[in-house]
Amino acid sequence: MPSFQFCYLLLSTLLYLPRYSTSLSFNFDFSQPGGYNAANFSFDGDAYFHTQVIELTRNDRNQGLDNSVGRASYAQPVPIWDEDSGEVASFTTTFSFKILRDNQNNITAGDGMAFFLGHYPSSIPTASGGGGLGLFSAGENSTNATGDNRVVAVEFDTFKNTEYKDISDNHIGIDINSLISKAYTDASVPGKNLTSGLVMSCQVSYGNSTKRLTADLQIGDATYHVETSADLRLLLSSMVAIGFSGATGAAVELHQVLAWSFYSTLDRAPAPPAPAPTEPPFIGDSNSRTGLKVALGVTSSISILLCLAVVALLRALGRKHLELAEIQLESEARGKLTDEDFEKGSGPKRFEYGQLSVATKGFSEEEKLGEGGFGAVYRGFLRELDLQVAIKRVSRGSEQGRKEYASEVKIISRLRHRNLVQHIGWCHQGRELLLVYELMSNGSLDTHLYNPVVLLTWPVRFKIVLELGSALLYLHQEWEQCVVHRDVKPSNIMLDASFGAKLGDFGLARLVDHGRGSHTTNLAGTLGYMDPECLVTGRAGPESDVYSFGVVLLEIACGRPPVVLDQVHQDQGRTRLVEWVWGLYGRGSVLEAADERMDGEFDHGEMERVMVVGLACAHPDPSLRPSIRQASVTQCEVTLPTLPEKMPTPKYT
Repeated sequence: MPSFQFCYLLLSTLLYLPRYSTSLSFNFDFSQPGGYNAANFSFDGDAYFHTQVIELTRNDRNQGLDNSVGRASYAQPVPIWDEDSGEVASFTTTFSFKILRDNQNNITAGDGMAFFLGHYPSSIPTASGGGGLGLFSAGENSTNATGDNRVVAVEFDTFKNTEYKDISDNHIGIDINSLISKAYTDASVPGKNLTSGLVMSCQVSYGNSTKRLTADLQIGDATYHVETSADLRLLLSSMVAIGFSGATGAAVELHQVLAWSFYSTLDRAPAPPAPAPTEPPFIGDSNSRTGLKVALGVTSSISILLCLAVVALLRALGRKHLELAEIQLESEARGKLTDEDFEKGSGPKRFEYGQLSVATKGFSEEEKLGEGGFGAVYRGFLRELDLQVAIKRVSRGSEQGRKEYASEVKIISRLRHRNLVQHIGWCHQGRELLLVYELMSNGSLDTHLYNPVVLLTWPVRFKIVLELGSALLYLHQEWEQCVVHRDVKPSNIMLDASFGAKLGDFGLARLVDHGRGSHTTNLAGTLGYMDPECLVTGRAGPESDVYSFGVVLLEIACGRPPVVLDQVHQDQGRTRLVEWVWGLYGRGSVLEAADERMDGEFDHGEMERVMVVGLACAHPDPSLRPSIRQASVTQCEVTLPTLPEKMPTPKYT
């Protein structure tokens, strides 16, 4: 019977253990159908939803707009730190909003609004209108809030309250349990201030390792930044309300929230309270029950101790569950790599999601540089490094994208060469996977090869050819292992401010021991640049990269893509660039394939070398292709490889 009770208690404990997940996120755009759901929000005071915006203060002139206070918050409690593990969340929130003053009567604006984190459930303190912004009561609590009155907020203040040491009637401040801002910045640029009537966008981020709270506000083309140190574990309860607060005093002002997104690395779904386990029924007469109870009196302590031991163990496991869940997710996303694998390189560093989100203005469309099958690339500015960067954000639902992320970090973080795109850092936090690179200001080679307005001159093209060869020589022969890139193409060749070429995107790259040669792998690459043998046999190696290198050389010289209209037999439709150039080579007129837009303004010897080396690299027989070292050397020599007049038939078909 004790065993039955023990199992019953254990089962009850297991059923009601807290449930953990890895991250919390939401995204509301109130201008879109379905962008607002009342179940997601809690309103207090004068706040309410009205015509695609959340109004924080009253929007009815007949009732009067002065002395209005309102709060709108997320309906559920949000974890800021975990009581069991002590882990503190990193978070980023982005919101767009408007502040509208009463221009009809030329009344001074006031008083402002704020994004806040405070006691859950949210409630407006008494006497918190006007300069209190609906955050703090007047008096002592406005400068030294304690207990449930504690609030951390980013204020957008439109009235200068001297008692709170405001610097102007248009400023941004970070408030920590006080209306006297711990950090602030003026936002009074004419026509681009808080009361200009423009839609404003703000990004607020917190990093759990740096303990820095930052806010970046954009109004038109003006930007404002404020930040301070803050240990949220010491400042706030573990579960908080998050949302917006606004207030007016004697003046008239509207405070409207148009959209709101939030991402946190910490999410705990609170478990329902566990019911007290009831004693299981005993079967038998009263004497039997008495005997059993006596027996239980002797043995129950053992059962209880065992139960308590199991519960203690489960609680200990629960404390680690959140951390382990994220580690497991990251491990899966990285292809079973450990942090040691990610940190082998001396240069790249780990960034927090909040840092990268701020750097890209919340991964806004205006900062997007491009988008591929497995994610998008954004322009960013890392304020702490004073550095412009490109940030690749892997699509959350892309399994292949996660594999490429793992491959790229594992390989490129250990490579150092002037003609490889510099890998600055990485981030795997929650469900986000991001890679940070130096920003190549001139973008990718393909955009310049096919630019209808600006022509890429031959000296620049030839320089790119030499630098690409240098990059591949390093990868194939000069590093500790042979790196097979498997996706050499113009869109992965990046150009810096002086049009220096650097090879990037190592998502498909593989490490091979020197001398091993090709090996069977999964089919990967881009059609037109892929070695035909790899398409047939699945084998890939350094010679596969050499083939792609050859195609790229021909593309640079000819200004044509890998598949072109047959210029000799146009009735036969499209043909491969390699076949078309080889046909001209066989007739002794290879220079006819040169990009017509250059109008003959190129070094004929260099052009011929590039084309012939390109054909040699793209030879159908992999065993007859030059190594990348031979190809690189040949580009600078007068003697060219001798090729058959007709393109050989592949032997692997």
